[in-house]
Amino acid sequence: LEPASVTKIMTLLLVMEAVDSGRISLEDTVTVSAYAAGMGGSQVYLEEGEQMSVGEMIKCVTVVSGNDCAVALAEHLAGSESSFVAQMNARAGELGMTETHFANCHGLNEDGHYSCARDVAIMTRELLKHPKVLDYTGIWMDTIRGGAFGLANTNKLIRFYNGANGMKTGFTDTAKYCLSGTAKR
Repeated sequence: LEPASVTKIMTLLLVMEAVDSGRISLEDTVTVSAYAAGMGGSQVYLEEGEQMSVGEMIKCVTVVSGNDCAVALAEHLAGSESSFVAQMNARAGELGMTETHFANCHGLNEDGHYSCARDVAIMTRELLKHPKVLDYTGIWMDTIRGGAFGLANTNKLIRFYNGANGMKTGFTDTAKYCLSGTAKR
């Protein structure tokens, strides 16, 4: 089925693998392209040419499911979203995710974009091997742009479920409500 923004678990996995391997750092500056700025759906309204750190963009992807930030990160890592999506699919194959195919890095509806509960669990478990991501997924409320833009987590379990610390929600009209949740007690 369509995974909506739960797709971003794989996006975050590739980003966190790049951070942990030293290919990029959380302080690196990402410059936003016109394409990334033009993403619809959930976003932080990035503008073409705007610059933001990798860490801030990860926060926007995890907390408010920023499609614009997901694409900007994908372009930063792979040069283009399509190259990044090829890496997502390759990584899914390496993990044994046999019922998944990504058509984009953000989860908006697109033909050939699907996953299943088992595969979502596989990529979530793999992302948890990068514990730094929990510093972001566990944020309930925060800001960016020096406090000028507020963020509230789309995953309400973070506030209301004892021990919840992640991972990702998603919604589109056709995918409906999607969740990969993690908690520690």
